Amino acid sequence: MSHDQSPEQLVLDKLVRMANQIATFFLSQPEKVRAEGVATHINKFWEPRMRRQFFEHLDNGGAGLLPLVIEASVLIRRPEAKVGSGVGVGQDAAEGAPGGKGPAEGESLSEPSIPESAA
Repeated sequence: MSHDQSPEQLVLDKLVRMANQIATFFLSQPEKVRAEGVATHINKFWEPRMRRQFFEHLDNGGAGLLPLVIEASVLIRRPEAKVGSGVGVGQDAAEGAPGGKGPAEGESLSEPSIPESAA
Protein backbone atom coordinates (compact mmCIF):
# COMPACT_ATOMS: atom_id res chain seq x y z
CA MET A 1 0.00 0.00 0.00
CA SER A 2 1.21 3.43 -0.83
CA HIS A 3 0.92 6.46 1.42
CA ASP A 4 -0.06 8.62 -1.55
CA GLN A 5 -3.30 6.69 -2.16
CA SER A 6 -6.56 8.30 -1.12
CA PRO A 7 -8.53 6.76 1.75
CA GLU A 8 -11.23 5.80 -0.76
CA GLN A 9 -8.71 3.93 -2.92
CA LEU A 10 -7.33 2.12 0.11
CA VAL A 11 -10.85 0.97 1.04
CA LEU A 12 -11.52 -0.12 -2.54
CA ASP A 13 -8.25 -2.05 -2.69
CA LYS A 14 -9.21 -3.83 0.54
CA LEU A 15 -12.69 -4.72 -0.80
CA VAL A 16 -11.17 -6.14 -3.99
CA ARG A 17 -8.66 -8.13 -1.94
CA MET A 18 -11.40 -9.47 0.36
CA ALA A 19 -13.66 -10.46 -2.56
CA ASN A 20 -10.74 -12.21 -4.24
CA GLN A 21 -9.87 -14.05 -1.01
CA ILE A 22 -13.45 -15.33 -0.77
CA ALA A 23 -13.32 -16.44 -4.40
CA THR A 24 -9.95 -18.11 -3.89
CA PHE A 25 -11.42 -20.20 -1.09
CA PHE A 26 -14.40 -21.26 -3.22
CA LEU A 27 -12.11 -22.25 -6.10
CA SER A 28 -11.37 -25.32 -3.95
CA GLN A 29 -15.06 -26.30 -4.04
CA PRO A 30 -16.94 -28.12 -6.82
CA GLU A 31 -17.42 -25.85 -9.82
CA LYS A 32 -21.23 -25.94 -9.66
CA VAL A 33 -21.29 -24.26 -6.20
CA ARG A 34 -18.45 -21.75 -6.50
CA ALA A 35 -20.32 -18.62 -7.62
CA GLU A 36 -23.22 -19.29 -5.26
CA GLY A 37 -20.78 -19.75 -2.38
CA VAL A 38 -19.05 -16.42 -3.06
CA ALA A 39 -22.40 -14.62 -3.36
CA THR A 40 -23.83 -16.26 -0.23
CA HIS A 41 -20.80 -15.24 1.82
CA ILE A 42 -20.92 -11.62 0.61
CA ASN A 43 -24.71 -11.41 1.05
CA LYS A 44 -24.42 -12.69 4.63
CA PHE A 45 -21.39 -10.83 5.86
CA TRP A 46 -20.91 -7.61 3.87
CA GLU A 47 -22.89 -4.61 5.02
CA PRO A 48 -24.78 -2.52 2.41
CA ARG A 49 -22.04 0.14 2.31
CA MET A 50 -19.45 -2.48 1.35
CA ARG A 51 -21.71 -3.96 -1.32
CA ARG A 52 -22.44 -0.45 -2.67
CA GLN A 53 -18.71 0.23 -3.08
CA PHE A 54 -18.26 -3.22 -4.61
CA PHE A 55 -20.96 -2.60 -7.22
CA GLU A 56 -19.69 0.91 -7.99
CA HIS A 57 -16.30 -0.65 -8.68
CA LEU A 58 -17.84 -3.47 -10.72
CA ASP A 59 -19.95 -0.99 -12.72
CA ASN A 60 -16.71 0.90 -13.50
CA GLY A 61 -15.04 -2.20 -14.94
CA GLY A 62 -14.16 -4.21 -11.84
CA ALA A 63 -10.39 -3.90 -12.22
CA GLY A 64 -8.53 -6.48 -10.17
CA LEU A 65 -11.52 -8.72 -9.43
CA LEU A 66 -11.11 -12.42 -10.14
CA PRO A 67 -13.41 -13.89 -12.81
CA LEU A 68 -15.24 -15.92 -10.13
CA VAL A 69 -16.12 -12.73 -8.24
CA ILE A 70 -17.52 -11.21 -11.43
CA GLU A 71 -19.48 -14.40 -12.16
CA ALA A 72 -20.91 -14.38 -8.62
CA SER A 73 -21.87 -10.70 -8.80
CA VAL A 74 -25.21 -11.47 -10.47
CA LEU A 75 -26.18 -13.40 -7.31
CA ILE A 76 -25.05 -10.70 -4.88
CA ARG A 77 -27.80 -8.45 -3.55
CA ARG A 78 -27.35 -4.82 -4.52
CA PRO A 79 -27.66 -2.56 -1.47
CA GLU A 80 -30.81 -0.88 -2.79
CA ALA A 81 -32.51 -4.26 -3.35
CA LYS A 82 -35.28 -5.44 -1.09
CA VAL A 83 -33.99 -6.80 2.21
CA GLY A 84 -34.05 -10.57 2.13
CA SER A 85 -33.37 -10.83 -1.59
CA GLY A 86 -30.28 -12.56 -2.92
CA VAL A 87 -28.93 -16.03 -2.54
CA GLY A 88 -28.33 -17.29 1.00
CA VAL A 89 -30.40 -14.62 2.78
CA GLY A 90 -33.98 -13.85 3.75
CA GLN A 91 -36.57 -16.50 3.00
CA ASP A 92 -33.93 -18.51 1.17
CA ALA A 93 -32.00 -18.87 4.44
CA ALA A 94 -35.07 -19.08 6.68
CA GLU A 95 -36.44 -22.14 4.92
CA GLY A 96 -33.22 -24.05 5.41
CA ALA A 97 -31.49 -26.26 2.92
CA PRO A 98 -32.57 -29.76 1.98
CA GLY A 99 -31.51 -32.29 4.57
CA GLY A 100 -32.09 -30.04 7.58
CA LYS A 101 -29.24 -27.59 7.11
CA GLY A 102 -29.21 -23.84 7.69
CA PRO A 103 -30.38 -21.40 10.36
CA ALA A 104 -33.93 -22.72 10.16
CA GLU A 105 -32.57 -25.95 11.63
CA GLY A 106 -30.44 -24.24 14.26
CA GLU A 107 -27.21 -24.05 12.28
CA SER A 108 -25.16 -20.94 12.97
CA LEU A 109 -24.84 -18.22 10.33
CA SER A 110 -21.16 -18.04 11.24
CA GLU A 111 -20.52 -21.51 9.84
CA PRO A 112 -18.87 -21.82 6.41
CA SER A 113 -20.94 -20.53 3.52
CA ILE A 114 -20.56 -23.64 1.39
CA PRO A 115 -23.76 -24.42 -0.51
CA GLU A 116 -25.45 -27.70 0.41
CA SER A 117 -24.66 -29.39 -2.91
CA ALA A 118 -20.93 -29.27 -2.09
CA ALA A 119 -21.30 -31.98 0.54
